[in-house]
Amino acid sequence: MMQPFDFAKSPLLVIWESTRSCALACRHCRADADLRRDPNELTTAEGLDILKQTQEMGTPIFVLSGGDPLVREDLEVLVKAGKDLGLRMGTIPAATPSLTHGRLAALRDAGLDQVAFSIDGPDAASHDAFRQTPGAFDRVISGVKWAQELGLNIQINTCLAAWNFADYDKIEALVRSLPIAFWEFFFLIPVGRGAQLGGLEPRQFEEVFEKLWKLSRQEDFVVKLTEGQHFRRFVMQKEAAAGAGAAARTEHAVARSASLRAGIRLPKRAVNAGDGFMFIDHLGGICPSGFLPEVRGNVRKDRIAKIYQEDEFFLKLRDHDKLIGRCGACEFKQICGGSRARAYAITGNVWETDPSCAYQPAGFRG
Repeated sequence: MMQPFDFAKSPLLVIWESTRSCALACRHCRADADLRRDPNELTTAEGLDILKQTQEMGTPIFVLSGGDPLVREDLEVLVKAGKDLGLRMGTIPAATPSLTHGRLAALRDAGLDQVAFSIDGPDAASHDAFRQTPGAFDRVISGVKWAQELGLNIQINTCLAAWNFADYDKIEALVRSLPIAFWEFFFLIPVGRGAQLGGLEPRQFEEVFEKLWKLSRQEDFVVKLTEGQHFRRFVMQKEAAAGAGAAARTEHAVARSASLRAGIRLPKRAVNAGDGFMFIDHLGGICPSGFLPEVRGNVRKDRIAKIYQEDEFFLKLRDHDKLIGRCGACEFKQICGGSRARAYAITGNVWETDPSCAYQPAGFRG
């Protein structure tokens, strides 16, 4: 029987912020990106070494992010190198004039498995206002069309926060009309420019979770959540109410399509900062997450596996018994763990209660 993927040994995915340069001015940008390329950003050779280290660590998925990764002239070289190593390669291009059919075709030919585009509003007016760039929405729709023509797996990313919560149903209708394999929700963490925006209230998370739970049962595409770890608690409660056994509830909470699993049996616990996840910034800083940018080493001097497996902070992030408050008292803490990035950003204590969760553990008197 296939053993579950072990988050203690390696992350499920590594994301490399290959540049912070970007022509968009998105209101939620955690990196506060701008047009300038940092002269000290990692080189092609350093990127190739990260890919090799990722493969040696046993991580199956690698994502080239930004900023806008399309500003890197070596993007195709990096994609091909990762694919040759057996990694599942993805990227997240910005919706700028650099996004063209020809560039996507070149990335497909290099071996790109998946491309992600952002949709944060149901129409051009709302989306472009959030991205602060006229024409961004139309470029996304064109990008989706081109990616479909090229046979690429398509993911839509949606940042859901206070400003667009009321538009969820309209956004869902739009996304369901697109030929996608994945829809990933990014629940706002107040870092970077996003510190000026408001996130969802706990009751709003519960409302959205209800809709996502139903959606995941109706559509063939995979619904994924970033910084919404408590969705697993929600699903298990739903399954319990429906009379499912504990094993069935847990399996449903971690279910993914065969295309995403790619032969991987996922563990029961949610991916979290430093727990199934590693982020490398544009200067080589090794962090648990882009939303928890605590630099614990640098690829220019440190091996990424050593940091992930042995760094004290990474080790503690994987020990859910260190959680305090409601998260520490919660019977779901071993499969959920709450958003450590949100707890840190809002309370200043990475082990504290995730303020976005509405659940009150039995007997907790905090």
